[in-house]
Amino acid sequence: MKRTVTIPTTFVCIALGVLIALAGSQGSQYYNGISLFALCASVSYLLHWIIFIPSYIYQTEHYFDLTGSISYLSAIALGFYLNPSVDPRDILIGALIVIWAVRLGSFLFLRVKQDGKDNRFTVMKTQFHWYIMTWTMGGLWVFLTMAAGLAAITSDVSIPLGFMAYIGLALWIFGFSIEVIADRQKRNFKKQQKKEKEFITSGLWAWSRHPNYFGEITLWAGLTLIALPVLSGWQLVTLISPIFVYILLTRVSGIPMLENRGMKKWGSDPEYVNYVENTPSLILKKPQR
Repeated sequence: MKRTVTIPTTFVCIALGVLIALAGSQGSQYYNGISLFALCASVSYLLHWIIFIPSYIYQTEHYFDLTGSISYLSAIALGFYLNPSVDPRDILIGALIVIWAVRLGSFLFLRVKQDGKDNRFTVMKTQFHWYIMTWTMGGLWVFLTMAAGLAAITSDVSIPLGFMAYIGLALWIFGFSIEVIADRQKRNFKKQQKKEKEFITSGLWAWSRHPNYFGEITLWAGLTLIALPVLSGWQLVTLISPIFVYILLTRVSGIPMLENRGMKKWGSDPEYVNYVENTPSLILKKPQR
């Protein structure tokens, strides 16, 4: 990746974060004259930039995903610590984000430790501008995915939990369950596979080529529904959360990268081609017998 591409992208990630932080600050609690929403939003960027320094020096990607999880936990903790009026909705949203972040962060950290490397970073970690862009995008990812939930936690509006919140909770539980099951199925498959040419087509992976991403998008949509009743005005911009997750996973880094890698490895295998042609890339669909 050329320097002329990575530098503008890095600044776009920062600028987008600033704009969303300004929008979400409407209706936010304030701490010493600073929007609590914006204060919490800055945590994800700062932590990613701090951990980037030793990661680049020692040429390691082992702490990238772990830093993301710690960023979620730190931003939520700061929001609760500085918010003078926490209500049940805040507690519910915070608990769901913490559960998700701890589960996924530990899973990804242990995976890269066991595998020894993450192939996504093989080249980029050797190029400063590409690597700092990736860590900055990590900060943006953390902030935007939880923006709606963070806006609700830091909001000065309090509304009792209602029907929409319970629908959102059910959606979150469904998506979280799908993601956990899919991750475990693929991890177990990799442990048992006998040769590199094997690819998973069993379990939820027979219903979708990327069921874990389907679960990820679904759970963030559910959390956004829980947050929605206390959001208004410019805060509604934070509803971009599940849309951002969907676009990033289906158009930018998730599915496109994995699909390209899959075609390079198994594109000449008729069984793999048949799997791709007859299995949805995202939405779960029961396979035909």
